[in-house]
Amino acid sequence: MRLSDPLGGGLQEVHVVTFSVAGRNNCAVVAGEPYVYARTDEGCFVMRARCPHRGGPLHLAELAPERNRLVCPWHERRTSLTRLRQEIPAVRSGDTVTAVFPGRPDAGVSLGHRPLSVDLAG
Repeated sequence: MRLSDPLGGGLQEVHVVTFSVAGRNNCAVVAGEPYVYARTDEGCFVMRARCPHRGGPLHLAELAPERNRLVCPWHERRTSLTRLRQEIPAVRSGDTVTAVFPGRPDAGVSLGHRPLSVDLAG
């Protein structure tokens, strides 16, 4: 579902996507960017499945020893959990999560599967 600016005031268009929090279809791919639902000691949130640095599989990341950052399995870059939690607004209801993603009206949306690391699977 896409929401657009009803008053024409220049608001950003967004995609509202509902997907599974685990198992099959646990990944929403919006405009080619995969997102997953993560569960950590810091809380639950929707996050990009790719590392912002080099595109590594952030969904397979482990928590750093201080437990407030994810460590990319490709190159050990640390990514703040606080920043990740604030990126994508989302609400969980039962076994699904509904998230709001920025995106162009013509951007594609699909669902798929990404395995999660033990640290992100809660």
